[in-house]
Amino acid sequence: MSTFANAAAVRAFRLIELLARSETPLSLAEIVAHIDLPKQTVYRLLRQLEGAQLVTRSGPNRDYECSVRVRRMAVDLLMTAGPAAARRAALTNLAQTVAQTCNLAMSSGEDVIYLDRAEVNWSAPYELDAGSRVPFHCTSSGKALLSFMPKPQREHLVNQLSLRRYTPNTITDAAQLLRELRAIRRRKYSINEGEHRRGVIAIAVPVMASKRRACAAIAIQTSSDESSPAELVDYLPALQECAERMARTFL
Repeated sequence: MSTFANAAAVRAFRLIELLARSETPLSLAEIVAHIDLPKQTVYRLLRQLEGAQLVTRSGPNRDYECSVRVRRMAVDLLMTAGPAAARRAALTNLAQTVAQTCNLAMSSGEDVIYLDRAEVNWSAPYELDAGSRVPFHCTSSGKALLSFMPKPQREHLVNQLSLRRYTPNTITDAAQLLRELRAIRRRKYSINEGEHRRGVIAIAVPVMASKRRACAAIAIQTSSDESSPAELVDYLPALQECAERMARTFL
């Protein structure tokens, strides 16, 4: 590969890196302000990345953000890279400690994706393996992740979600969901009271990449016949300890 091609590849990677770090889509002017490159060069690279389905444009201003393809690549990397073994060990240890099924999940577009799952005493008639996708608005992990997004991003995403009703307990009103998310952010854990699947309850805490930003969520999931939401709160110390241990694998 020529030196020119190498330089172009590095510049393109810098653009993707910038967009990946941003909490909101960026305009061309904002990108140029952050990268020491001529505006025409940045625009040309963005067009090339858009053509390769690595960058997409969204919102009324058609600002730039990482595409679904890049987000899926990031998830694949998190599921298979070296730290995956450490995450698996932490999750398995938690599951054995509380004798319940535990999940590790993260945001992926308009869904939540499971990075890993350790099943213990699981009797529900459906499977949720690594790679499974579940909704934000009616799962404990999804609500934990939503609650620790920056307020503009959180409100924007909530207003984009379909808020489909899965059970009588599903929150389908955006205003009500935003109130619930504010409460979750204050108490630092979320509860799913059979909102996604009848008879399945869960508690989740965020895995914090920084004081204000969650990179993932860990949940304990069980049957409402075997436990209650109030009883799940007793697992909080073990859940929070695991989240702190898990956070170190994302550094």
